[in-house]
Amino acid sequence: MNILLFGATGMVGQGVLRECLLDTNVQLVATIGRTATGQQNPKLREIVHPDLWNYTTIESDLKNFDACFFCLGAGSAGMAEKDYEHVTYGITIAAAETLARLNPKMVFIYVSGTDSSEKGRMMWARVKGKTENALLRMPFAAAYMFRPGFIEPAHGEISRNKLYRTLFVIAKPLLPLLRRLFPTHILTTEQIGRAMLNLVTHPYPKHILEIQDIRAAAELPSGQRSEVV
Repeated sequence: MNILLFGATGMVGQGVLRECLLDTNVQLVATIGRTATGQQNPKLREIVHPDLWNYTTIESDLKNFDACFFCLGAGSAGMAEKDYEHVTYGITIAAAETLARLNPKMVFIYVSGTDSSEKGRMMWARVKGKTENALLRMPFAAAYMFRPGFIEPAHGEISRNKLYRTLFVIAKPLLPLLRRLFPTHILTTEQIGRAMLNLVTHPYPKHILEIQDIRAAAELPSGQRSEVV
């Protein structure tokens, strides 16, 4: 498989990248973003691209991919809705429209976390819902929306969001208890990465995946994983 990964420097993206590099079925992982991850791996190709609203100049680098894992996201705190929409909806749809044209057999997976009504009380939920609905209308081989809820970094991944980092430091001592009390409400970055990889070759009956669905997708039969990245 050839995988294109957006948001590889974020917490979820770091975990997804790790799983891609470990999976023996993956021949190439291309990351795309304003900065490189700095990792070294024979499978890894990094595309540094400052204008995430326009891909005209790099279209030749975006062909022949089996899947796109879109883990790029921005916090909404302090942002007006039109500005948050410009970043969240604008970047995602610009990328997706380009990729759907260049890779019509692609599986596109978007890390979301909301409902699709576009009418929620929370601004970020309306924008995410609009983004989900637009993606589901695009002519990909398949598109899946991930709504993971609370995410635990499984292998030392670090969020770029200061608030999430603070919340995780507070919650970390309670994680063993939380896992026992709410075993179906916590997902790890590893589970999210495994679920994404499995869905490339194993179609799932739902296109909007809640926590239980992501957990089930992570446990689907898959290829072997190597011992180290």
